[in-house]
Amino acid sequence: MKPLKLAVVSAGLRQPSSTRLLADRLADATRESLADAGREVDVHVVELRELATDISHHLVNGFPGPRLREELQAVTDADGVIAVTPVFSASYSGLFKSFFDVLDEGALTGKPVLIAATGGSARHSLVLEHALRPLFAYLRTIVVPTAVYGASEDWGTAGDGRTGGLAARIGRAGDELAGLMAGRRAVTRPTETVVPFEQQLAALRSA
Repeated sequence: MKPLKLAVVSAGLRQPSSTRLLADRLADATRESLADAGREVDVHVVELRELATDISHHLVNGFPGPRLREELQAVTDADGVIAVTPVFSASYSGLFKSFFDVLDEGALTGKPVLIAATGGSARHSLVLEHALRPLFAYLRTIVVPTAVYGASEDWGTAGDGRTGGLAARIGRAGDELAGLMAGRRAVTRPTETVVPFEQQLAALRSA
């Protein structure tokens, strides 16, 4: 059986980055859960801070450079995606949003996605529900039920009775993503119909 493919998108800007740390912990949890089910997984990490210039160029000229093209293809080909962003102004970062803006339309359709975010305070944890979940619903992905927010005070604590500790949330989210990756059906992509430019121009003139 071929290994599954997991793409991990981290929008952390610093090095070391708590966003990258959370992304790695989620990837490990997913890998372990898949291993328990007898499935291998190839993990590919996409560090957006290294692609910032390429993403900006793509937004301006409409074409990805070679490196960005490879990373976009890795996400498109993945069986599952982990998407982690730092919180800025109560939402995802501009770099995070820009990366998903330049993905081809329909590239994530039907794909399971685990969403996560990091911030300095737990008061921004609802960013997962009012910003990230709607974004990935719009992209027609299957968002796993457990989204993970990591505030500074979460690292190394046991959490409370309602939410559990960060480690417990990571484990639960990894299990959910692994289950969807192992059991999901293949997505049949619609065939794109390309209308020649001359026909488009003629239609505009006749309108």
